[in-house]
Amino acid sequence: MLRSESLFGKRETSSTNSPFSNAGSSVSSTSTGGNVTSVNKPAQYPSSVSSSTPVAAEESGSKLTVGPNIKVKGEIEDCDTLVVEGRVQATINCRVVQIAERGAFKGAAEIDLAEIRGEFDGDLTVRQKLVIYSSGKVTGKIRYGKLVIEEGGQLSGDLQVGGGHEQKDLLQKTA
Repeated sequence: MLRSESLFGKRETSSTNSPFSNAGSSVSSTSTGGNVTSVNKPAQYPSSVSSSTPVAAEESGSKLTVGPNIKVKGEIEDCDTLVVEGRVQATINCRVVQIAERGAFKGAAEIDLAEIRGEFDGDLTVRQKLVIYSSGKVTGKIRYGKLVIEEGGQLSGDLQVGGGHEQKDLLQKTA
């Protein structure tokens, strides 16, 4: 038998902001000015979602998050921000890479800004700034513009200052 209390002992209250209140129904009201407001809210969308609201991805650019326990292999293109919480083995060229503490990236990356809290192994070219946090470990062939290493962070391999701009400029001048 169900009572008016929820499973956790709290009384259920009706909330007009809940995405499940009036689920699938249409609410119409008429004001004295003759304007009619009609609201159709599908049950699967929260009440804060509106079709007239601009998409956040357009403002912040394209973002790919590889969640925990997810493994991805291949080539990643047209990505402004890559967040690695799982495992990625790929070749990428994007603006920002963020590797979480439990995240790991293996492969080749050409990026503007890298924030490493997990592991990176491979060819890394950071055009602007490479930040390695205390839990971060970076190994391989590393090129960077600026370098910040928090106490405890690890960096090993073939290191070279200059995130690629100087090398490209030098190659263009000699050609």
